[in-house]
Amino acid sequence: MKDLCANVIGAGLAGCEAAYQLAERGVSVLLYEMKPQRRSPAHKSGDFCELVCSNSLRAAGLTNGPGLLKEEMRLLHSLVIACADQTQVPAGGALAVDRAGFSSMVTQRIRKHPNITVIETEVERIPDGPTIVATGPLTDGALLDDISAIFGEGLHFYDAAAPVVTAESLDMTRVFRASRYGEGSDYLNCAMTREEYFRFLRALQEAETVPLKAFETLKVFEGCMPVEVMAKRGDMTLAFGPLKPVGLRDERMEGKPFAVVQLRQDDAAGTLYNMVGFQTNLKFGEQKRVFGMIPGLEHAEFMRYGVMHRNTFLPSPGKLGWDYACGMRDDLYFAGQITGVEGYIESASSGLVAGVELARKLHGQAPVDFTNHTATGALAHYVSEYCGGSFQPMNINFGILSPLPNPPRGKKARYEALSARALAYMRDTIENRM
Repeated sequence: MKDLCANVIGAGLAGCEAAYQLAERGVSVLLYEMKPQRRSPAHKSGDFCELVCSNSLRAAGLTNGPGLLKEEMRLLHSLVIACADQTQVPAGGALAVDRAGFSSMVTQRIRKHPNITVIETEVERIPDGPTIVATGPLTDGALLDDISAIFGEGLHFYDAAAPVVTAESLDMTRVFRASRYGEGSDYLNCAMTREEYFRFLRALQEAETVPLKAFETLKVFEGCMPVEVMAKRGDMTLAFGPLKPVGLRDERMEGKPFAVVQLRQDDAAGTLYNMVGFQTNLKFGEQKRVFGMIPGLEHAEFMRYGVMHRNTFLPSPGKLGWDYACGMRDDLYFAGQITGVEGYIESASSGLVAGVELARKLHGQAPVDFTNHTATGALAHYVSEYCGGSFQPMNINFGILSPLPNPPRGKKARYEALSARALAYMRDTIENRM
C-alpha cells in the first residue's frame, strides 16, 4: 500500500490534535505553522498549542458539559488532554494548566513524532490533497480569501483575554486563599466592600477602551464578554457575575464581602495568576489604573495585559459535515474555532474528530459518527446542522446532546445520567466501530 499523506495547517489545539490523530493512525503528516515567521496579535510564544485567553480548560466533573467532553477525549487518547493532565495546576473543580509547560509538552510530542514533519511557513492557499485547515479564529490575508472563495463571506465576532499578574506583587494582607464553599484553597481572592465595589465600578464604566476600526461592528461572544461591557449593563451585573461573593468568606473582614475578584494560578510554580472573568479591551494604562483599585492589586505587576481581537468563523451549517469535512471538496476538512466551536477543549475535540475521520477515509474505512449521544458528536452536529436564525459559536453544554427518553428528576441526576449514557456509547463506539 502506498504511503498515506495529509496536510494540517495550523499548530494550535485543533491542528496539533488533528496531526497527532492522523500520525497515530499511520498517516504521514505535514504540519504547517506560521510561527516564528509571523504571529497573530493574540500570540506571544513560539510553542504550539499556545493558550491565549485563559489557562483553564474549565470544569472537570461529569455534571457539566466540559467535564464530559474531556473524559470522552481521554477515552479517544487525546494528545491535548493527556498533556493538560500532566501539566495541571490547582484550580478547584476545574482543569487548569501551567500555560508554558502545557504548550512546551505538546510541542515536544508533536516534533518528536516520527510521522509528523513540521514546516515553519505561512500558508497562503489551501494545498492540494487531503488537508485539515485549523488556522484558528484569527485567520486572515490570502488564506482567508482562498477559504472565502469556497464558503463565501465569513462571519466574525470579537474575543477578549484577561490580564495575568505576578504573585509576588500582590498585597497578601488584602488577599485570601480559598475556593467556594470551603472546597479547597486553590484561588486567591480579593474581597471588596460595597464602597470599594462601586468606586471600582464607576472607574471601570468610565475607563478608555482601545478604539475599533470604523468599519468593524462590535459583536462579542457572550462567554468572553469584556468586563467593561458587563459593567455597563447594570451596576450589579459584575456582583452577580464574575465578582459574585457566594461561598467565599474572608475571616479578616467583618461580615460578608460585597464582591470578590478571583485570581487563578497560571503556572506550575504559582508565580503568575490570571484575573478570572476579566477579559478586557481597556487601554493598557487604564488596566493598570482601574484594576489597581481592586484590594490587593494596588501594586500589581502585569505580565500580560488583557487584549481584544477579531475572530473569524465559517458559515458552517450545511457546508461542513458532522465529521468537519467540507461539502464542496471531499478531501478538505476544517477544525477548531474557525468552524464555530468555541473554547479550548471544543477546538481540540474538533481536531480529534477531523483527524480520526480523515485517517479512516485514507485507509478506506467507514466513517464513525459519534452522534448527539456524546459531547464529541453533539458539537460536530451543532456546527454542521444548526438551523436557527443566526449561527453563533458554541461551547459544549448538555443542551445540545440528545435528551434522555426518561430523564430522572433533578438537574444533577439528569446531567449524571446524560454523562453515563455518553461514556457508555463512546466506549461501545471505540470497541465495536473503530
